[in-house]
Amino acid sequence: MTANRAGQPAEPRDLVDVAHLVTAYYTGKPDPDDVDQQVAFGTSGHRGSSLRTAFNEDHILATTQAIVDYRTEQGFDGPLFIGRDTHGLSEPAWASALEVLVANGVHVMVDAEDRYTPTPAVSHAILRANKGKVGGVDDLPADSGLADGIVVTPSHNPPSDGGFKYNPPHGGPADTDATGWIAARANDYIKAGLEGVRRVSFAEARAQCEPYEFKRIYVEDLAEVIDLAAIKEAGVRIGADPLGGAAVDYWGAIGEHYGLELTVVNPLVDPTWRFMTLDWDEKIRMDCSSPSAMASLIAQKDRYDIATGNDADADRHGIVTPDGGLMNPNHYLAVAIQYLYGGARPQWPADGFIGKTLVSSSMIDRVAADLGRRLVEVPVGFKWFVPGLLDGSGPFGGEESAGASFLRFDGSVWSTDKDGIILALLASEIQAKTGKSPSQHYAELVARHGDPAYARVDAPADRDQKAKLKALSPADVTAESLAGEPITAKLTEAPGNGAAIGGLKVTTESAWFAARPSGTEDVYKIYAESFKGPEHLAQVQEEARAVVSAALGG
Repeated sequence: MTANRAGQPAEPRDLVDVAHLVTAYYTGKPDPDDVDQQVAFGTSGHRGSSLRTAFNEDHILATTQAIVDYRTEQGFDGPLFIGRDTHGLSEPAWASALEVLVANGVHVMVDAEDRYTPTPAVSHAILRANKGKVGGVDDLPADSGLADGIVVTPSHNPPSDGGFKYNPPHGGPADTDATGWIAARANDYIKAGLEGVRRVSFAEARAQCEPYEFKRIYVEDLAEVIDLAAIKEAGVRIGADPLGGAAVDYWGAIGEHYGLELTVVNPLVDPTWRFMTLDWDEKIRMDCSSPSAMASLIAQKDRYDIATGNDADADRHGIVTPDGGLMNPNHYLAVAIQYLYGGARPQWPADGFIGKTLVSSSMIDRVAADLGRRLVEVPVGFKWFVPGLLDGSGPFGGEESAGASFLRFDGSVWSTDKDGIILALLASEIQAKTGKSPSQHYAELVARHGDPAYARVDAPADRDQKAKLKALSPADVTAESLAGEPITAKLTEAPGNGAAIGGLKVTTESAWFAARPSGTEDVYKIYAESFKGPEHLAQVQEEARAVVSAALGG
């Protein structure tokens, strides 16, 4: 049996052929009747690979025209901010999008340095443009309408994937009403052989785009959301690893602008990501919350007070400390919430709630109760945090997959999409202001609230089973106990906002599990947690499979 290579450096056999990938983008033609080759928006846009004819020129031309149609129908006539990450398919897709946007008369804002743009910088730009309208940039014309944006990124996905997501004027991920409409229209265009899709040459499109200084503006505004002066004064030694992603230029600029002791651990950009260590399944994946993918940075943890990683579009964060290694994302979210709501942001509204997804750790529930703050538990997907971040009623929103954002010091909105850069910098602020690492803070939370064991596992499910799981009602669950404890709740709607969770959550006094169908694989995901330890967690997971199987009738 071959030893698992998780955490080991990538080898030549692991690398994608970028020339082949890009050629397939332009030459592959999707079958409009093949569901696997249609445009489909998940929680973070349409994703796929040109090698599987799931992310090709036709997809992007059609999707961009559909976005133009949508923004026209909605009356969004302001500038559109577009950014891209470092995936091999991102620049070709970005070019295709420009050709359609300009052909339709859209005022397109592109990076002034013709470089890469993190998702949070696009969200920040949209909100800045719409200040006073949904809440323009002071240097945009007074009569300019609502701005929106596109980010060309598949986030942390493997190098063979491409991604394309739309952010409406609120700056965050589009909701399912918008993405469903856009996907349906895009698939209609593909079925019609792209009839009705307007397009000009790339040279003409690029010439008509307006440069926007995403990096300078974002970096200069950071002092309004992070205490960078305290980080500088404390001399926190920071190691920042962009993992070859869109934050590559930003970290150096942040260190230079604020005079920080900051080292960009890896400044390389390579669409094969040959410098990565392999993830748990021996694939290259820029998941900054994975110990396997972050192995090379973890190995350097003693060189820095705080080491951080970001995924390819910098909307996720990974925190590494000398005393704790890579922090579990749930652990860091709990520490960030305790710190921010515990006195570090006195101008935030006193009744501001804490936002979490229902598959995030119950440690957050206990921290919220201890702080006397209302907890709002929402379905998976960052879009659910947008309203609270936008109007200031929910100063922090975070999800277990290492994505979060929060308000500026004055309680105004910073970004309404995940911002891995500010969450990474917050770790250094915590170190600077308290003299303790985030890992030490989590140990204190454990001493106060208990030590939960948390894990996510997958179980097989075909398309029909996944559809049934998504449509479950509490009445479909007949079990009365879970791992020796009475069931206290059977949820198919999030308690924070009543929205369907697209699956099931079952809770007891000291444990819970949630089951959701995967949007990309024939599996369902079981998230589970127990405050009684790993053995009880294993029992919860085993019984969770049985509960779900019984509810699905199998």
